[in-house]
Amino acid sequence: MTEAHDDVQILNVDEVEPVEVASGIFRRRLPTTESARGWVYDFAPGSEWPEVDVHDGEERYYVVSGEFIDRGHRLGPGSYVVFAPGSTHRPRTETGARMLGISIPCR
Repeated sequence: MTEAHDDVQILNVDEVEPVEVASGIFRRRLPTTESARGWVYDFAPGSEWPEVDVHDGEERYYVVSGEFIDRGHRLGPGSYVVFAPGSTHRPRTETGARMLGISIPCR
């Protein structure tokens, strides 16, 4: 289901076409505004972000399923992570995992 009006956008995340951005890592871009952009990443078991991710603005993600290992922490479903502008990380997973994220640019 996809619906869009001037003041709201509604969609089913699994209907968004995934794009492989690195081996075993697929991104689904969600609707964007001037204030933020959303995305979902699906990581296959044993995959790792290909380089250190440096944040120009703030980034937040929520672990929907599976388990991520990020900056020495094991993050299971329900974990919510907030990165400040200028922070870095390189998430990976042994089991496979899905994250829902929001990037907020610096103003």
